[in-house]
Amino acid sequence: MRNLADTIARLAANRNRSFAPPSTGSDALTGLTGFGSNPGQLDALIHVPDNLARNAPLVVVLHGCTQTAAGYDHAAGWSRLADREGFAVLYPQQRRANNANLCFNWFVPGDIGREGGEAHSIRQMIEAAVVAHGIDRDRIFVTGLSAGGAMAGVMLAAYPDTFAAGAIIAGLPYGTATSVPEAFDRMRGHGAPDTKALQKRLAAASGHSGAWPRISVWQGSADQTVAASNAGLIVNQWQGVHGVAGQPTREEEVDGHRRMVWVDDEGREAIEYYLIQGMSHGTPLDTADGLSHAAPYMIDAGISSTLRIAGFFGLVDEVKARTAGSPRPATATPSTPRTANRSMGQGAKTAAQPQPETASAGVRHIIEDALRKAGLLK
Repeated sequence: MRNLADTIARLAANRNRSFAPPSTGSDALTGLTGFGSNPGQLDALIHVPDNLARNAPLVVVLHGCTQTAAGYDHAAGWSRLADREGFAVLYPQQRRANNANLCFNWFVPGDIGREGGEAHSIRQMIEAAVVAHGIDRDRIFVTGLSAGGAMAGVMLAAYPDTFAAGAIIAGLPYGTATSVPEAFDRMRGHGAPDTKALQKRLAAASGHSGAWPRISVWQGSADQTVAASNAGLIVNQWQGVHGVAGQPTREEEVDGHRRMVWVDDEGREAIEYYLIQGMSHGTPLDTADGLSHAAPYMIDAGISSTLRIAGFFGLVDEVKARTAGSPRPATATPSTPRTANRSMGQGAKTAAQPQPETASAGVRHIIEDALRKAGLLK
């Protein structure tokens, strides 16, 4: 582990560095309030297409450090794709009071467990969206970039019963760091736990015994912020729960980049890994797709991660055939998470402040009742 002086110096340097400048953002998103106790003190924004059908899918998107939900949406184009394909998009958003750089706290023990913190807040947002908009519980997905990618991994690990599949872009394995110094070291590819330890941490995160979410991993080969070795560790970590150890079942070239696939015993593409040749830290885009816009850390690499991830999720017709098969066996009801508990780790936020009412009392009552039944609200 680095010494304290080095850690402080690197923290100061990163506090003055912006991973993405302020964006003009997207006007497609609206605020979601009253979604629960919100122990992680996060904001939430949502995009619901006009005339969204009942039992539509939901994609949860997690921005990177210093980014906003609106800025990420404008660049990646998820709300535009949602309008075209008929699904809802939920954007959790970090507050500066929680993290000065607006990073999700993927390395803070109190924020990454099933029982509390930021992960629990995101789960509450999802439940509120499901109830309010009639979302199909068997078609909920999550994706994110960098710290948001690491937090997407947290959600998949802590709530595997909630998600059919997820995508991690330039992220890190679950449970690889539990402090700021460790987080910086892991980002640089130093000192990661071995595969056996990583698989054990994933399996223990929720006590889940059912089918696990399928996972898509994206990484730039020239990333100097999050070492490319982390993508391999994510694959190794998830090979255990999917029973697909070893080399990929097949490899192919997609839009000039390498794609590796691990197929499980049921013939499903359980894990895919895109290595984007020559790309630095960011989300790979293809600005010719009619959805995306290049920006710092939102990189025109000639391949649309938005479209390809949506295809892996089974949401886009153009690539749906390649990922045929049910993403997750349906279950009668998701397992019930326990009530939030902030006493077990670092980084506790202050108590939730009252939020303004924007929905009718009737809708709020329905949401709160559903949250209580799911164990997400006292």
